[in-house]
Amino acid sequence: MQRFSFFLFTLAIVILFSCKHEIVVKYPLAKKVDTVDTYFGTKVPDPYRWLENDTSAATAEWVKAENEVTSGYLAKIPFREQIREKLTKMWNYSRVGVPFKEGPYYFYFKNDGLQNQSVMYFKTGLSGEAKVLLDPNKLSSDGTTALAGIEVSHGGKYMAYSLARSGSDWNEIHVMEITTGKQLPDTLQWVKFSGMSWKGDGFYYSRFDELSKGGELSKQNENHKVYFHKVGTKQKTDKLIYQNPKYPLRNYGANATEDERFLILSESESTSGNALYYKDLGKKEAPFKLLAEGFDYEYSVVDNVGDKLLVVTNYKSPKKKLVLMDPENPSPENWETIIPEREDVLQSVYLCGKVLLSVYMQNAASKAYVYDLDGKFLHEMSLPGIGTLSGFNSKKGDNLAFFGYTSFTFPLTVYKYDVGKNTSEVYIRPETGINPDNFEVRQVSFSSKDGTVVRMFIVHRKGIELNGKNPTLLYGYGGFNVSLTPGFSISRLLFLQSGGVYAVANIRGGGEYGEEWHKAGIKEKKQNVFDDFIAAAEYLISEKFTSPGKLAVMGGSNGGLLIGAVMTQRPDLMKVAIPQVGVMDMLRYQKFTIGHAWSSDFGTSDTKEGFDYLFKYSPLHNIRENINYPATLAFTADHDDRVVPAHSFKFMATLQAKYNGPHPVLIRIETKAGHGAGKPTSKAIDETTDLWSFIFYQLDMTP
Repeated sequence: MQRFSFFLFTLAIVILFSCKHEIVVKYPLAKKVDTVDTYFGTKVPDPYRWLENDTSAATAEWVKAENEVTSGYLAKIPFREQIREKLTKMWNYSRVGVPFKEGPYYFYFKNDGLQNQSVMYFKTGLSGEAKVLLDPNKLSSDGTTALAGIEVSHGGKYMAYSLARSGSDWNEIHVMEITTGKQLPDTLQWVKFSGMSWKGDGFYYSRFDELSKGGELSKQNENHKVYFHKVGTKQKTDKLIYQNPKYPLRNYGANATEDERFLILSESESTSGNALYYKDLGKKEAPFKLLAEGFDYEYSVVDNVGDKLLVVTNYKSPKKKLVLMDPENPSPENWETIIPEREDVLQSVYLCGKVLLSVYMQNAASKAYVYDLDGKFLHEMSLPGIGTLSGFNSKKGDNLAFFGYTSFTFPLTVYKYDVGKNTSEVYIRPETGINPDNFEVRQVSFSSKDGTVVRMFIVHRKGIELNGKNPTLLYGYGGFNVSLTPGFSISRLLFLQSGGVYAVANIRGGGEYGEEWHKAGIKEKKQNVFDDFIAAAEYLISEKFTSPGKLAVMGGSNGGLLIGAVMTQRPDLMKVAIPQVGVMDMLRYQKFTIGHAWSSDFGTSDTKEGFDYLFKYSPLHNIRENINYPATLAFTADHDDRVVPAHSFKFMATLQAKYNGPHPVLIRIETKAGHGAGKPTSKAIDETTDLWSFIFYQLDMTP
């Protein structure tokens, strides 16, 4: 008996020290207010409404307390600094963007490795000496000022560029002389959702009216207008080109054709579908005329060919086609089809030399074909494998184009393409020290709840055993016609090298299979998106890639909504949930910044039909008590004025109040950052360190 007792004691000690040490978490107490909204007879409490006020002292205090709890938890993960050191080392490789030409100059971006922002270079001709044109790293000490957009004037005299600070969507436009590098005094403010399009010594851009202090990051954006700015003048003298006060929630963008003959105006009221207008700039005081009515279809002008316009559209062609449109007779019956709709999805068309370079998507991977200007098929371009093509950067009169190509284990590589010879060669290939031959990429199919066939990419080290024990990260988006195609992430390689399996599900709501695939996942059909993702997780489990205790799920923005919905509907299916900058309050999303533009995908709670289906899946409103939710680390940022942080604040405050299980449910709130664009390398490494530390720790992985 004594020997048996000693054996039990010894066994207990072994078990104790072989188990992961659980980190105790005590969440900040978030006050509740008695706020109740009534939607069509249904009362809906909103006890954390006060967290919508992003500038209040109470919100700031809550944010500080939450970050202290999260930082304290992450700091106790024993291998966190090991992950940071490894990521920093892996991140430190030189990478170059796809060059483009304007006038006699070629322009490109380069990052030496750990620079917070990529530096813009230019050179005269391909063989000229490279010179720094603009280094954003000198614009702020912490790297949080980023280039949001650039546009070089025809001939290459000027460059207009927009800056984004701390990740906000608000931009400020400046102008510089290219040859001298001289900064001109031009400063344009209150710019948002705008490009810049040159005509002569000025450019078109879009802006909102100035907002009152305190509402910049949350107030609804209204009255988008198009202006023309002449170089060397003050913004107050800019000429108003277009406004439509009858529809204050619509957005407008204007672009001149390359020869500056036509000005094309696009009008939108949501994220899909637009109307198209044009103005003949060769005719003084010519009015805007309608080219295509909105908002059931999408229209994108490639450029003009003489008096006519090349337009990519999904008008009665869900997978898109290229048509030639006569502005004087723009009705669809007068269009000439240049490239008809085909089985694959047409993503973009470029004019290069005297041919049309067309990029298609086949099963979520790129294909490229060359046609003459009359639409005659010439040949298919040879691409390195299953991946994603970016570019082309080319000019009408040139026979040379540059494009980028990437895949899951293949970093963005720049190719130079000779149009006349139909040959391409590597122009710049980064050296990461990663051998892609060590990994395997496969594409699988599975059936969703309603029988719809869905496809998914799966990436892992070669030779893994399908025993249900592999730590796995499943990623998804499923909305706004966005397609998830193969792309490279140096930080993801750390997960793969450590034995992880990475999966990307091409679920409905995206654009991988055209507009019908998109529409099958919107409004009252949004549940299809969640069902597809759940089916993807079930496939990974049934095929023994992983098991619920080894599965993490992640998504950002609309993908954050996806994770919020899936973790509240099927919390048993995963061990870890990572909702990033997610849309979590589906009843009030339309009341902030640009949220109203998402109604084409979501619908709104302003109608009974919309309320009924939104309330059923809204992540915030479907958190229940006595449910064992997965370990959760939500990400958001204080300057996110796309999906305001109140979504994540309210969701996590509710989850922390209702959940009393063993898993941590934390929120990481980045400062001086936004929805993700322009994030400096230092912040990206910090964020990714915390992401992988949390996932590795919860899935019992060794980095």
